[in-house]
Formats: sequence, C-alpha cells, structure tokens
Amino acid sequence: MHNRAFYFTHLECSETGKRYEIDTPHNLSDAGKPLLARYDLEKMKGEIDRGAIWARNTGFWKWRELLPVHDSDDICRLGETDTPLIDVPATAKASGATAKVWVKDEGRLPTGSFKARGLALAVAMAHSFGIKRLAMPTNGNAGAAMSAYASRMGMESYCFAPEDTPQINLDEMALQGAKVFKVNGYIHHCGALVAAGKDEMGWFDVSTLKEPYRIEGKKTMGLELAAQMGWKLPDAIFYPTGGGTGLIGMWKAFDEMEKLGWIGPERPKMFAVQAEGCAPIVKAFEAGERHAEEWLDARTAAMGIRVPKAIGDFLILDAVRESGGAAVAVSEAAIETARTRCAREDGLLLCPEGAATLAAMEKAMGDGLVARDAECVLFNCGSGLKYKMPDGAVALDRHSEVDWGAM
Repeated sequence: MHNRAFYFTHLECSETGKRYEIDTPHNLSDAGKPLLARYDLEKMKGEIDRGAIWARNTGFWKWRELLPVHDSDDICRLGETDTPLIDVPATAKASGATAKVWVKDEGRLPTGSFKARGLALAVAMAHSFGIKRLAMPTNGNAGAAMSAYASRMGMESYCFAPEDTPQINLDEMALQGAKVFKVNGYIHHCGALVAAGKDEMGWFDVSTLKEPYRIEGKKTMGLELAAQMGWKLPDAIFYPTGGGTGLIGMWKAFDEMEKLGWIGPERPKMFAVQAEGCAPIVKAFEAGERHAEEWLDARTAAMGIRVPKAIGDFLILDAVRESGGAAVAVSEAAIETARTRCAREDGLLLCPEGAATLAAMEKAMGDGLVARDAECVLFNCGSGLKYKMPDGAVALDRHSEVDWGAM
C-alpha cells in the first residue's frame, strides 16, 4: 500500500544527465554509468521537518521521504539502528590531533557492517519490482547483507567472492541462505561472472553502483551524521574507499540537505582512504585524472577496500576534489598499528578498513592536508569481530605454581 509521502521522481545518468523513469528496474545507464535517484526537493521542503524525521525511532528507514521505497510492504527490517558517534580522545591525542575525533561505528548495524544500509534499499526496491533472484560479487560484508535481507523478503541470492575472502564471511552468507561461490580472482572478476550468468540464470545484478539504490541507502550515513552533530558537518571525513558508494552517497546527501535548507553550504573535506597495495583512486587523484586504471596484483588485508576497478571512480574523485580533500593510501603496517592503538587506548575494536581511516588521518595531518585542530569523523565500516586478530593469550597451567610476578 502506498501509505507514505513520496517525492522520488526519476533517475538520472551521472555522466550525461539523461532521465530514466522509475517504474521499471534499471542497472547502468545507456552510457554505461551509474544512475542517481532524484527527488522533488522543492515540494519536500515545504512539507517535511528535519526534527520530526530525526525523532523517529526506525534507524535509517526514518529518512523515508528521501528514499525511493513507496510501499511499506517492501521495507525489509532486521533491527536497523542509528549507529553511534564514538569519541576516541586517547587515540586522537596519540595521533597528534588536538580537536575531537569521532568514529562512526557502522558495525552496530544488521550483519555487522554498513553494507546493510545499501543492500536493504537494493533488496526493497528489487522486491517492489517483483524480482525473485539477486546476484552480486562481494568481498564479504555486502554478500552477508544481501543474503540476510533477501532471505527476509523471500528472495534467492547468489554471492560470488574471491577465493581468499575470510571464511567467516562465506559461512555467514551461506547460513543466511545464499548460494556462495569462491572464485579464483578479484572482486571485478566475480562481477564479470555475475554479468555473464545474467541471461541464463535470470538474476538481477546488485553490484556496487550497477543499480541505483544501494547509494540511496548509503547516503543515510550523511543524513544521520548531520543530525547527530546538530545539523552541522565535521571539518573532515575519512572514508574507506573500495567501490566508494558511501562517499558518493554522503556527498549527494549533503547537496540534498542544503537544497532542503537543513544545512548550509559548508562541506567537510572528503578523504578517500585506500591501502597502498590497492590504490587506484589515489593514483588517479595524484595524476589529476578523472578515471582510475585497473590496479593489478591488488593486495591488502583490508578486504573491503581491495577493489582494483571502481565503476564510480569519477564520482569519487569529483567529490574528493570539490571538497578540497584528497585520496590517501596507507601501509598494512600503519593499518595494524592504528587498529591496535584504538583498541588498547580507547577500547574500540576497528575493522582493518576502519583502522585504515585512522592511519590516513594521521598521515593527512602529518602532510598538512588537514589541520590538527580539525574535527574529524572516521568511518568504521564493520565490526572488528569479523576479522582475524592476533593471539594475545598466554597458556596457564592451573596444576602448576603460578608465577604472579611474571604476569
């Protein structure tokens, strides 16, 4: 039943601006570029109140007027919540920051990562079109989110993952109902298989930015962040960037909020964070290019940002440059040092991708890309519990005399 104020008007090619109607499922535009959802913001401005929306207790679904789902029966819920902004004062001090550093901890969402935002919207919209079978390439967390929401809505899911994807992610997808395949290649090779099987298998491709609605779910990070900070934005945002949907989505959300009169024209510097072993966006940024070449022989323990080729590369680079930010690559050693420091100094367990944002903030401050007194938000994209941790336990024989002084 169509029981909600609805402002979603059309889709638009991110490259050409060509308009597409919303009554049928879409993947990429005719130009092979991502499609962006557009809304009647002028009408919305006179009819909705930001405070009333923020007071709703429904997680990211509270932003329904700025989302494309029309029918309540298509909304899939698994206990979504607003993710906390956690101050990390000891970590900030050790990093040389003199202002507040916040971690937006997305690991509190269903399936333990920010992928829940995008996939909940993608699954909801697919359900609205009567689609029964979904497929995607995944480095782990996206597949977990898709499988959970698809099962919740009575839909089939197929996940294609690089063969070195952490076993816990593969097990999670399978237990939640997905058919899971380990592929001898990277995520873009998995994506090629999804495309190749589309006609014979009849599935809908929900790859990153290859359908228009994951970005709408991810933009709720920007809406939520603004509300949590009193309708202002931080000085800088550090975002772990693989496909870059969240960075693009937040940049879109900031523009929509300004047009609604919810925030002013000020913007945070946006930092796209990558690992040195897979840094195509950083390479393109430093070369002044708008598109990134495929990164060969990609290597990093931060699997979520091991994306050798991003279809939304130009949208990531546009946002970074328009904001006065940068694309920053960090080493594996720096990632692990940051993860350990935040856990031991502030008791917050970051995933490797989240730790990369802390390492990048330290590097950016050291290089003068952002002031040490800048208020920074780091995105921890998933629960640190999903990743391998060093064994810090010492064996103790209860039958022997304990050397308490050696502890």
